[in-house]
This record gives sequence, C-alpha cells and structure tokens, in this order.
Amino acid sequence: MKAIVVTDQAAGTAAMKLVERPEPQAAINDVLVQVHASGFTSGELTWPSTWTDRLDRDRSPTIPGQELAGVVTALGYGTTGLSVGQRVFGLSDSYRGGTLAEYVAVEARNLAPLPGDVDFSVGAAVAMPGLTAWQGLFVHGRLQAGQSILVHGSAGAVGSMVTQLAREAGAYVIGTGRAADRQKALDFGAQEFVNLENDDLEGVGAVHLVFDVIGGEIGKRSAGLVRNGGTLVTIAGPIEARPADGQAIDFVLVSDRAQLSEIIQRVRDGRLRPHIGNIAPLDEAVAAFNPTRRISGKTIIRVRP
Repeated sequence: MKAIVVTDQAAGTAAMKLVERPEPQAAINDVLVQVHASGFTSGELTWPSTWTDRLDRDRSPTIPGQELAGVVTALGYGTTGLSVGQRVFGLSDSYRGGTLAEYVAVEARNLAPLPGDVDFSVGAAVAMPGLTAWQGLFVHGRLQAGQSILVHGSAGAVGSMVTQLAREAGAYVIGTGRAADRQKALDFGAQEFVNLENDDLEGVGAVHLVFDVIGGEIGKRSAGLVRNGGTLVTIAGPIEARPADGQAIDFVLVSDRAQLSEIIQRVRDGRLRPHIGNIAPLDEAVAAFNPTRRISGKTIIRVRP
C-alpha cells in the first residue's frame, strides 16, 4: 500500500516520503480500515509515541497521522460494535501505524459510525479538533450556559470547534488570534475578538473559562484573567502559570465513541463545521504539509478519490 513515512524527528515534515509499505493486519479487537481521508497534526512529530512503541523500542520509519475516515474492510478476532463495509471515523493509536496510508488497523473502540451524508474529508477533519474541544469545554472545563469563555486561536482547527460548541452551549465567547483572523472567528460564533498582536488582552476582564491552544507568554497572561472559581484548560503543554483562585488543567484527549457521535450529529444538523484549509491527494501530501504560505485551517489528505 502507499503510505507517508517520517524517519528524522529533527527534520520534521520536510523528511516525509511517500513509499510502499505492507498492508497492516487487524489484531484482537481491531478493525482494518480502508482510509478515504486523513488528518495530521505537526505536533505529532514531537511525541515520543510517534517514534517508539509502548516498550520504548524504536519503530521508525513511522507512518504519521491519527485522524481518519474510511470504510471497515476486516475485523480482528473478538471485535464487536462495527461491521465490514461500515463507514467510520475517529482516531488511531499514536503508538501504532498512522492514518496517512491506504489502510490502517485501529482498535474498534476508537471509531464511530460516519453517516452516509457526511463526506469523508469532513469526518477526518472533525475527529481530533472536535474531541479536543468537547473534552476541554465539558469534561475538564465544565462550561455552563451563561458563562464567559476566552478562546485562544479561535479561527484555527481546534479553536473554531471550541467557539462553535461553546456558543451552542449558551456561553459568551471572546475569541483571540491574528488581526487577519478576526472575521473568521466572528463567523464561527465569537461575540468579541482580541487581536493578540495589538489589542489589550487584559482588557477582556475576568472570564469563567480560558481555552488555551497557544501557551507561552499568552498562556501565562491568561491565568490572570480567570475569575474566582474559574478554570484554565490548555493543550499547549505544561502549565507555567495558574489562576490565583481557580484551577488549571493540562489535558490530552482520549478517544470516545459517544462523544464522536455527539460531534458528528451536530455536523449533520449544521450546528458544527470544521475549518478545512486545504484538501490534497496522498501523492501530494508531502508538499501539502510543507506549504510555501500560511494556510488557515486544517489540511486534509484525500487518500482515495
């Protein structure tokens, strides 16, 4: 099968190559999926799980990619809950072969049914950003109607999901980002926008929840904006500053079929849409992940036409 592989962590996406690899086999509780669309997060290349297995053994060259949508072609021993021929979407295991390939073996529990009226590219695009947003908002942030939330990177792949879900939940949403992202953030549902390059972030005032995808100095300054009893949630790495009278949570998403089903239902209803910046075929994936200009939104690889 055709697959994208990486061999050099230091070189990042520049070291990606399109090669032929053996087709994987479905193990116990797995399904084998013929991948139709795949997503990729550049941060994967910094994760230890991308380069080693659970016993810390080197497994390069590695097929990257965790997000996928496709069709089940085989079941492993004991697999239940999915069937051959079923359309599915979700996440692979970062310690195993990735989704930038024509086939991938995935634990069935990590996938959810993809309705026939949802395009494969959309399924691949909502899996990771959608779960990240859902868990940050409702599992860790415990967002309630009437609360205020500051969403960093509100026009990005994750931030746009956070903005839409928070607005639907009845929160007051303040988005942040570059000046060029203002209209996009407002289109996704932000009621205010802070240009992090020029505007006064501290002028936002106290909020119930901060959703941080940036970290660094912005993350540290944001801790002071959390009101008493509020929460800062981040996916940007170790927390460097905590709210004076609130909590800070650095989380890593976990795959959840029920949450994936909630997310895809909102997509079908028109209440949620992914921010897709570019769709490229597998043969052009290396170039797509090394663009010559900044692309707003998620890059999706269409593995099958």
